Amino acid sequence: MADQPSFIGERAARQLSNTTKTPPQWRGASPRWLTQMLPWVPVEAGVYRVNQALDDKFELRCTPDPAASLPVGLSDYEAQPREYVLSSVTTTIAVHTRVSDLFRSPMDQTKEQLTLAIDKLKEKQEDELINNASYGLINNADPEMRVKTRKGPPTPDDMDELIATVWKEPSFFLAHPKAIAAFGRECTRRGVPPPTATMFGAPFLTWRGLPLVPCDKLRIKDNKTNVLLLRTGERKRGVVGLFQPGLPGEVSPSLSVRMMGINAQGATQYLLSLYCSTAVLVHDALGVLEGVTVNHYYDY
Repeated sequence: MADQPSFIGERAARQLSNTTKTPPQWRGASPRWLTQMLPWVPVEAGVYRVNQALDDKFELRCTPDPAASLPVGLSDYEAQPREYVLSSVTTTIAVHTRVSDLFRSPMDQTKEQLTLAIDKLKEKQEDELINNASYGLINNADPEMRVKTRKGPPTPDDMDELIATVWKEPSFFLAHPKAIAAFGRECTRRGVPPPTATMFGAPFLTWRGLPLVPCDKLRIKDNKTNVLLLRTGERKRGVVGLFQPGLPGEVSPSLSVRMMGINAQGATQYLLSLYCSTAVLVHDALGVLEGVTVNHYYDY
C-alpha cells in the first residue's frame, strides 16, 4: 500500500490562499485611434451647420486698365447649408442590488459593468463615425475624391494617387490592419519598406510622412476594403468630430451615465448615452481608395 503523503496538497492549501484577479477584460476592445486623432468640436443644442461660400460669380483681374471700371467680386453663401445633428449611441444596464451589496470587494461590480458598457459604446461610436449612412466618412466622400486601385492590392502608386487627390495638408491614412499589411507586402516587393513613426507610444507605418492608422471598423467584403485619407481640423477646413459638452451625468465629453432607479426585481438600472457625429467641412478634405484587395501574397 502506498504511503500517505505527509504534507498538505495544493488543492487543500488553495482554500486558505487569495487569488490575484484582473478586472474583466473585453476581447472586442481596440485602441480606437480615429477618435483619438480627430479634432473634436463642441456644438450648441446638438446641431452643427457647415456654411460654404459660392464663388462662381467672383471676378478678378490682373493689372486692370486704369481707364476701366474695377471688377466687382461677390462671395455668396449657400442658401440651405448642411446641418449635422448629433446622433446617440445608447444602452442600459442593470445590476442587482444583492450582487452590488455582497460582492463588491475587491472590485465594485457596478463600476466594472459600467466600464465594460462604456467601452462597447465607444467602439460603436467609432464604427458609426466611419459607416453611418448619414454622417459616416465612407458615405460622405465626394465622388470626385474617390479613386480605385490599379490592380487590386494597395501599391505605393495607389497611395500616391490618393495623396494627389487629398493634397492640401493631409493628416493621416485610415485603413483596416489587413489593408496596411497588404500595403507593407507591396512595398517590400518593390524594395521600399515604409518607415515607422511612434505616436501615442505605439509604432505606425508611414508613407510620404503620413501615418497609416489602423482601424478594424473599415469593413472587408469579398477580401476588398477601402483606405481613407483625411485632412483634419476646422482651421484647415478638414474633417472634425462633433460632441455635446455639459451633459447631465457627464463622465467624459458627450458621454453621460444616469441612474434610472431600482426596478421591481431589485436591480439598479443605468442609462448610458454617447452623442457624436462627424463633419467634412470641404469636399476635398476626404479621399477614398476603393477596391483594396487584402489577400494577395508573393512567393519568395
